[in-house]
Amino acid sequence: MIRVTRLNGTDLYVNEELVELIENTPDTVLTFVSGKKLLVTEGIADIVTKIKEFRKEVSGRL
Repeated sequence: MIRVTRLNGTDLYVNEELVELIENTPDTVLTFVSGKKLLVTEGIADIVTKIKEFRKEVSGRL
């Protein structure tokens, strides 16, 4: 899971495997496979980096 920040400043963790789409509108919107959307403060590049780092960390443990 990766940590993201809602627009109101609260942190939450999301399952990165369920993220289907990341877009700027101009806020960053995460769209999940369920269709639910979440606005976050991080940019697309930051989220992609977090996903890559998380997957690298997980694959290193196996």
